[in-house]
Amino acid sequence: MTVYVFPGQGSQQKGMGKELFAEFSRLTKLADDILGYSIRTVCLENPDEILGQTQYTQPALYTVNAFHYLKKTRETDEKPNYVAGHSLGEYNALFAAGVFDFETGLKLVKKRGELMSQCYGGGMAAVLGLNEQQIAEVLALNGLDQLDIANFNSPTQIVLSGPKEEIKQAQGIFEKTPNVQMFIPLKTSGAFHSRYMQQVKSEFSSYLNEFHFFPPAIPIISNVEARPYGENIKANLIAQIDHPVKWTESIRYLMGKGEMDFLELGPGHVLTSLIGQIKNKSKPLTVEDRLTKDKEAMGRRTEQKVPPSDSPPRLCLTASSLGSDSFKRDYNLKYAYLTGGMYRGISSTDLVVKVGKAGMMGFFGSGGLKPVEIEQAIITIQKGLNQGEAYGINLVHQFNHPQREEEIVHLLLKYNVTVMEASAFLGITPALIIYRAKGLKPSSDNSIRCHHRIIAKVSRPEVAEAFLSPPPERLLNKLQMEGKITSQEAKWLRQIPMADDLTVEADSGGHTDAGVAYALLPTIIRLRDRLQTKYAYNREIRIGAAGGIGTPEAAAAAFTLGAAYILTGSINQCTVEANTSDSAKNLLQQMNVQDTEYAPAGDLFELGAKIQVLKKGVFFPARANKLWELYRHYESWESIDKHVREHIEEIYFKCKYEEVYAKIRDHYTTEDLQKFEKNPKQKMAAIFKWYFHYTNQLTLNDQQESKVDFQIHCGPALGSFNEWVKGTDLENWHNRHVDHIGKYLMDETAQLLTERFQQLLAVKESGSLQTVTI
Repeated sequence: MTVYVFPGQGSQQKGMGKELFAEFSRLTKLADDILGYSIRTVCLENPDEILGQTQYTQPALYTVNAFHYLKKTRETDEKPNYVAGHSLGEYNALFAAGVFDFETGLKLVKKRGELMSQCYGGGMAAVLGLNEQQIAEVLALNGLDQLDIANFNSPTQIVLSGPKEEIKQAQGIFEKTPNVQMFIPLKTSGAFHSRYMQQVKSEFSSYLNEFHFFPPAIPIISNVEARPYGENIKANLIAQIDHPVKWTESIRYLMGKGEMDFLELGPGHVLTSLIGQIKNKSKPLTVEDRLTKDKEAMGRRTEQKVPPSDSPPRLCLTASSLGSDSFKRDYNLKYAYLTGGMYRGISSTDLVVKVGKAGMMGFFGSGGLKPVEIEQAIITIQKGLNQGEAYGINLVHQFNHPQREEEIVHLLLKYNVTVMEASAFLGITPALIIYRAKGLKPSSDNSIRCHHRIIAKVSRPEVAEAFLSPPPERLLNKLQMEGKITSQEAKWLRQIPMADDLTVEADSGGHTDAGVAYALLPTIIRLRDRLQTKYAYNREIRIGAAGGIGTPEAAAAAFTLGAAYILTGSINQCTVEANTSDSAKNLLQQMNVQDTEYAPAGDLFELGAKIQVLKKGVFFPARANKLWELYRHYESWESIDKHVREHIEEIYFKCKYEEVYAKIRDHYTTEDLQKFEKNPKQKMAAIFKWYFHYTNQLTLNDQQESKVDFQIHCGPALGSFNEWVKGTDLENWHNRHVDHIGKYLMDETAQLLTERFQQLLAVKESGSLQTVTI
């Protein structure tokens, strides 16, 4: 039989894993994202001797041990009969046994290392030459009652743990004790595996509650009990923090199971040496396992199907583990979950604050609002989120009024708003470049740090490419000549993409070109990869998914397709915090997946751009599409059939055509009005666009008598959400709160992905399940 053993702290060395990082490049990148630094650099270069610091040692050893294991299984296509690990190495044993995946294990040891690094005033020392009883006698006779035995490494190598002063006192005593070969103080910051780790134990216990583990597919020998793990994996990991490592007894237990070949997977040969000492100085431990005893007492033989030894490691996912860790870290998020900036403040200040306090990020919907309204919203949000929580402001492309974009950008700069959601852009505009330029600084690694981040919503590859590239040279030169950016800023801008991250939006309530997520998201990810390589950016541009996400199944699909985060929109419009009318929410609550339709976008009317809106219970989409068809086929209002014109004035406008013109004149410049007089088609477009503003206001102001004209931007995601929560408290929108919905959706998505992964494993393994008698 074969046992794989994994070393713990003390085995780390500069250069470890050198041949493995390239072979496991995907996991190396994943480790970098989780840790926030280059694991390869730490292991191979050991800058500032950080490999000796436990917060770096533990993740580094775990990663290298895991790569050694994966390489071994790849080469042999075999799994061991048992696994065991010394202290930190036990996490590699758990990974090898399929209790959790690589990512989860790394997160656990990262937290473990961080907590243990905060322990001060303690120390550890190895005593060579004495057995356990002899060491206990020395401690008792000399009043060294503040020291605990931390590791039983071999019959004559035992590690003590406790206060530094007590360790120093013990050194003098043990060095004078007969048969002591060496007393070696260890380079540790704390008294690990002792009673002094209670605070670490408590905090780590709370952290473990975020994770779910699978039963081991291979027997794991526990450090705490020196026996195979039982069902309570968390209890073992918690106890390991302040209990001694029973390594000698663990090896003796395995020796008692028959002829064993021990293979150490990791840097160095520390465990191989210890196992040799244990074999030479102690006898096998013959014990009757509790499982065997219970089965015999039952007086029967039970046949079970168990996964074969080559089952791959299993996932255990939580809401906070989904998505890109680097994305969450960069934006200070607990969850890879965003809420989009719905037009005219429907994504309200209350909504943004609520989302931010829950560890997510929301965007205020500034589209269609006056600068003074946006300014007040920024002030309100900043008062509500004053502890570094994440938020952003949405900027909608102003096709006919680029100066309005710049006006809003100057507001964002004035109030130091560091995250912008750019929506409905057809390309890069001067306002976006100005926002991006301010606050740029070079880093020590020669990359450019961006103080102002842009997350761009895109639904077309050519628009995505514009945001994935540096700003156009012609615009840089123009802005520099106008004095809106400096020559130094222009130089730095040439080295960075226009967006930090892209949200790929398909089939939503926004400007999505009726895109299909399954086709669009992989296409944009591949485009990102090509341009990332082309421009050699230092930082990865993350790709998120939006549109159609209203259920765990949809969110799971997005993450499976490679989304770094998800963004929801429609489902948030039907919440308490959304700043739209109760009548609109009542209509939205009743919709299903088929109750939407595409209609012209008021802000991009002349271009024929479409947005998705609610059709159930309203006439807006039919009427809006009628106006577009008239605009497309006629050059002036007067050329339209008289009866049609009268119908539109009476039913749509509820006033005369020229009365509408009188209402809108104050909203246009003299130059615009002169164009209208010369070009009746432009005048007609301006008046038709008024209808979109008018219907929007009817919705927000809850004009009951005109409910059939309500313009409600919405995608089918809300219909699927309504069906999902039917029969629960969330069926009524009065019980829907945006933060609760986000957390609930992410929790259910994590659970669903875990279950689906298990199902896929079962399908894969069903053809080769082994029948054994126990």
